[in-house]
Amino acid sequence: MKIIGISGLENSVPFKRATWPGLEEREYRIAQGMDAAAALVIDGQLVAAAEQERFNRKKHSGEFPIDAVRFCLAEAGMSLEEVDELAHGFDYEPYRTVYSQDKVSAALFREVFSKEALLAQVRRDLPGFPEQKVHCVRHHLAHAASAAFTSGWDECLVIVNDAMGEVECLSVHDFHDGKLDGIYSLSANDSIGILYSLVTLQLGFDFNSDEYKIMGLAPYGDPSHFRPFFEQAVELCPNGTIRIPILRLNRTREEREGYLATRAWLDQHLIPRRRPDEESVSSIHEDVAAALQECLEHVIMHICGHFGMKTGLRRLALAGGVALNCTANGKLMHSGLFDEVYVQPVAGDDGSALGAALYRNSLAQKIPISRFPAPLFGPQFCSSDVEKALHRFDGKIQLKHFDTVEETCARAARLIADGRVIAWSRGRMEFGPRALGNRSILADPGRAEMRDRINAMVKKREAFRPFAPACTVEEVHRWFEVAPGTEMPYMISIVSVRPEVRTQLPAITHVNGSARLQTVSERDNPDFHALLRAVGEVTGKQVVLNTSFNVKGQPIVNTPEEAIETFLGTGIEELFLENFHVSRCVP
Repeated sequence: MKIIGISGLENSVPFKRATWPGLEEREYRIAQGMDAAAALVIDGQLVAAAEQERFNRKKHSGEFPIDAVRFCLAEAGMSLEEVDELAHGFDYEPYRTVYSQDKVSAALFREVFSKEALLAQVRRDLPGFPEQKVHCVRHHLAHAASAAFTSGWDECLVIVNDAMGEVECLSVHDFHDGKLDGIYSLSANDSIGILYSLVTLQLGFDFNSDEYKIMGLAPYGDPSHFRPFFEQAVELCPNGTIRIPILRLNRTREEREGYLATRAWLDQHLIPRRRPDEESVSSIHEDVAAALQECLEHVIMHICGHFGMKTGLRRLALAGGVALNCTANGKLMHSGLFDEVYVQPVAGDDGSALGAALYRNSLAQKIPISRFPAPLFGPQFCSSDVEKALHRFDGKIQLKHFDTVEETCARAARLIADGRVIAWSRGRMEFGPRALGNRSILADPGRAEMRDRINAMVKKREAFRPFAPACTVEEVHRWFEVAPGTEMPYMISIVSVRPEVRTQLPAITHVNGSARLQTVSERDNPDFHALLRAVGEVTGKQVVLNTSFNVKGQPIVNTPEEAIETFLGTGIEELFLENFHVSRCVP
């Protein structure tokens, strides 16, 4: 079976703009169907996957992922005629009647959610593809499949937690014998993901985009100041679920669309909303973030602990946007509630493209269940592509070519040790939100000034946000409080930096002593692993500061041209593009 899974709802934001003009720009992100992507699965194996934003350069794009589909086909050397199915990670058909209750909802269903709307996009972008080969998969089922079939386990508990799917925010599954049996689902009226996003908006950041910033802000605050508020707002129920009554305050169509009543209630009972253009956050915003993060962690422990006890399953697999909260993941992994916890690294809606394909494939044949490797499934570029891009910038750049990856790594390592900030673009692009060493900005984590330097030269991001470390799996226990040989290849969980070495890693150690760790093995990424080993030879530590190769507001770079343009347009000091060392021409 050859199946392409897709995610995204192209008409979602345009419909909202047309129906509710004049909203604040951030309010248009209170919508379904962001992060469109495509993933090609052949007989249960992921062959290629990428987000549409990496091609159209629109961050979090929900447009039909035609460019990502074309990439997947080209990567596999396939034609569209060879595709057995196209699987979409939403299925609103069971709710058609519900949406017919008023004119606006009926139009929303018809233009955004319906299969007819999807088929119109297929006819436009994939002309000739048989409509009977297009299938819709329930959103949470797609998320669950993405976690279950990539967990490496024949049996496990699967929990999906996000803002909302079609109507639900939480679903619990028992995975066994290649099948997902639903145990429980919770209405989006009680969505901890939506509450977290609404408070993110209240703090002056973007809904459905900036939640990770709140996670980074939380360690600066004191949760006790707003703990009573969140204990009252979010009720932990004896049956392992939750209730959030303030999400039910929205009665009219307009209120429900923008959670207007809930946001007004937050204005009155939490804190007044902060404007994005205010210069900086204050201690009160830090305290709200700390209490919100603590609340989320309590909810996750409550839900996972209850259903773990109920089922007796000792392995847990997670997906959904809430599973991108690295701090909560770290605490869950160390809670003792489960023997093992796996978080699908592309846990957001882009990953539902993978899950939709895997689920449809599993209905047709038994598919292999293996642990997801480092998700390097995006485009890569041959030497002629790189050389063509370099020629475009003649007169602006200087080049040095190395014959081997070892020579390239030795030069890059020397520059990192000398305090230079380098961009590293090599091999297949990452699938998912994290830069895992193939489209990265790298620096020495032993220099305390690096966070401010990188923010000033390229990232332009809030000073409170930490940078993450990448470390070889061989040395991970030397620098972080984990067992020797621990593999955490996805940058999806927080660990503690060993107290005795925190002064040696100031640029990646957060204010609470934590770090969002990525381990690198020779098996998963031999070139990045070779670079880390080379860095260790000159600095004494096989660790680098690793952040995504992009500027604020733009997707991670994809092509060699984008890598060079971003390099030249920022203060990044050196660029390594495959085996080329690129520097600026001296005037």
